[in-house]
Amino acid sequence: MEPEPTPHPGGPTLAHLLTLAGPGMLDVVAAPLGTDVPVADVVVHDVGEDRDDDWAAPGHVLLTLGTSADSPEAADVLRAADRAGATAVVLRSGARRPPAALAAAAARGRTALLLRAPGTDWTEVLGRLRTALAHSGPAAPAGMAGLRLGDLAGLANTVADLVGGAITIEDPRSRVLAYSRLEHAADPLRLLTILGQEVPRWRVAELRERGFFQALWSSGDVVRLPADDRYAERLAIAVRHGGEVLGSIWAAADGRPLAEDAAAALRAAARAAAPHLVHHETWGREEAGRREQAVKDLLEGRPGAQQAARGLGVAPEGPYTVLVAEVHDTRNPGGPAGPRPSGSGAASGAPAAATDTTGHRVLDLLALQAAAYLPGCVSARSGGRLFVLTPAAGGAEADPARRMVAAARSVPHSVVFAGVGQRAADLSELPASRASAELVVRVLRERAAAAPGPWTSASALHRDVVSEVALLRVLDSVEPTWQEMNGPVHAMVAHDRTHGSAYGASVAAFLDAFGDTRAAARALNVHPNTLRYRLRRARELFGVDVGDPVGRLLAGLGLRLARRGG
Repeated sequence: MEPEPTPHPGGPTLAHLLTLAGPGMLDVVAAPLGTDVPVADVVVHDVGEDRDDDWAAPGHVLLTLGTSADSPEAADVLRAADRAGATAVVLRSGARRPPAALAAAAARGRTALLLRAPGTDWTEVLGRLRTALAHSGPAAPAGMAGLRLGDLAGLANTVADLVGGAITIEDPRSRVLAYSRLEHAADPLRLLTILGQEVPRWRVAELRERGFFQALWSSGDVVRLPADDRYAERLAIAVRHGGEVLGSIWAAADGRPLAEDAAAALRAAARAAAPHLVHHETWGREEAGRREQAVKDLLEGRPGAQQAARGLGVAPEGPYTVLVAEVHDTRNPGGPAGPRPSGSGAASGAPAAATDTTGHRVLDLLALQAAAYLPGCVSARSGGRLFVLTPAAGGAEADPARRMVAAARSVPHSVVFAGVGQRAADLSELPASRASAELVVRVLRERAAAAPGPWTSASALHRDVVSEVALLRVLDSVEPTWQEMNGPVHAMVAHDRTHGSAYGASVAAFLDAFGDTRAAARALNVHPNTLRYRLRRARELFGVDVGDPVGRLLAGLGLRLARRGG
């Protein structure tokens, strides 16, 4: 875990940045003026770029990506940086120790010479130094100082309290990075933005045509969008670090006018947000990957689950609920369905598990829904599935599954099955809860595959489909043995597949109708005498006797397993 930066009272210094970068990342070869010298910026230095004589880099830390310490041009790079007023130059460690001439050149100048440790990535060096630099600016306003670095959701909630409205934090492409809690119904535009994880394209085009974005990115101050007959008043301000625009913070009147000092609060929030956005840009994906892996460790009962729970902030005491949501793309029938457990019942011609852009968008949307409406939840994505672990709420655990399914309907060409597993009393029972939730999803998927017409999204609790879940577990256990056998039902299924006959379908309809010939015939759309003839021939040709209890049991199991294979 990277060190938590704290603002430096006198502004950022080289010593401050080196401390926050952590041990082992940068080695100080020479610092003629010491390390308590100011730093104005951290930039990538292109050695090959032609420089005018008046080139200047006052207070800059220069990362020279293409130069190693033992290269012939290293001393020239150092001397040029010294003439430009740079605070420090970072070179790549060479195959051997830095030449004496380089150390001597550093001692004669004013610029510190640093070496990037072997095995350290330039991206990580740049990210850590930029985060430390951003966090060394003005002190955060009251209420923001205690936020964990990179906690954009916490930042949004804190700013919402200060401005008295709803907050959305966006990147420069108008994609949602975080938003404040949803305490009641948001206005339609805010709801569309949150569910789609970005400002609707038509709204972006509208604001661009009005010149709003030009004002937002160039003014450096709060820009106001007055209320109209469609949407509430909004204030927005760009978040900057040096000359770089990192994103923007939007405040919307949330059922009441914004606070009188909302604009001042947004200005302070924009300054405080810079290190959080820098951290998010640098480590956001890496941190999200670590969190998702920790969730998987918990749900799969891997070694270190207790430590993973502490890192995720999951309370050690239960109960917990595990929700699994599976996304399918209806535009890709018959395509590869991704990883499936043995005997998953994926029918031929079924929509494929969604792993393309639409699928990722739906998974992100579902994760946002979970975060908004399930306090304390953590989630992980894998393939076309989202796994959500949340403290169990008494009697209300069906709501998030239904809410997720409803939200997914806003994305075309997608079908979502959401299942809630049995309650877990403690961390040790989480794998069983996850497994039961996955079985619920399989039940919903098999129902959709058996039903006529296109698939539709659905959700269920484990307790509502407990019999079907139990049957799936039995079939999973029996399937390997059944596939190795050869008997009457096997012969009947093979005959149907070879000759296109319907003996198996007739027997299955008879069993599903509890032996009611007329009801089974109606389900098959044939005359009852036709059904009686098929049942008689199934007994004569293959030995499948629906009048025998054992025969009925074997036929029911065998035909269900046969349907798994199409």
